[in-house]
Amino acid sequence: MKNVATATFVLTSALALAACDVDQTQEGALPDVEVTAKGGQLPAYDVETAEVDVKTETVPVEVPKIEVEMPNDPDSKVTDETDSAAKD
Repeated sequence: MKNVATATFVLTSALALAACDVDQTQEGALPDVEVTAKGGQLPAYDVETAEVDVKTETVPVEVPKIEVEMPNDPDSKVTDETDSAAKD
């Protein structure tokens, strides 16, 4: 029954809208608006921050020295692979 009522409403609405003829007779326009405003004021804040004392200091740092021995044999290829049989 609801389907029949819905279908009847839709068909009646479609016929009513089809019977209407709408013609624009005048152009629309936005209203003229004037705004006056006085200057505002931002809020004031009283902020107490922590005191920070920044100093610089020279500190000696030991840097390890690394020696690299290149093979003397020109046919030897140097790679980044680790020999698993090598002893520490």
